[in-house]
Amino acid sequence: MNPSDSDKPVAVHDRASAQRDRILNAARQCFIEHGFHAASMASIADAADISAGLIYRYFDSKNAIILAIIERQLAEKRADIASLAPGIDFAERIVELVARWRAGDARAMNPALFLEMSALGTRDPQIGNALLAADRLTRGDFARWLRQRAERSGTTLSDSEATVRAFTLQCLIEGLALRAVREPDIGDEQVAAAMALALPTLLP
Repeated sequence: MNPSDSDKPVAVHDRASAQRDRILNAARQCFIEHGFHAASMASIADAADISAGLIYRYFDSKNAIILAIIERQLAEKRADIASLAPGIDFAERIVELVARWRAGDARAMNPALFLEMSALGTRDPQIGNALLAADRLTRGDFARWLRQRAERSGTTLSDSEATVRAFTLQCLIEGLALRAVREPDIGDEQVAAAMALALPTLLP
């Protein structure tokens, strides 16, 4: 067998993965700028600079694109939580996250898109269920990190205590996402002061 033949499946997979990412990045920007309903498959194809027919080779509907974005954001969020060391300065990480939102960092969850998805999830059961499943997975990840943090300080958190604290952390972060949309000029000092008040009661 020609050695180059064995590389072909990998190359095809890489091209397909790159094409999917290109479509998802374009869709993400369309959704942020125009909302889910105003963004059509044709407008997403235009933004990705591909034909409308080609986009259907990868995603059979706009819902499929939204679900893929939720899946990608979930993977990124879980990777961020996994990177948290037990003794990390969590308040500093939150301040950095809000700064990334403010700067429009494409690698961070976009607050406006988060709110769009949340609203859509109340009307579309498929999207709502995907968001709920993602929330529960990240809550479990947060709970494990909280238990590790407690053990490092010589204390113990029960599963139920860790879950409640993880839920509260989710509410806190998502509330900041709302503030980032409503108050885009929110500063690092204000976020840091808020974290100094809130986090000592949540983190062991």
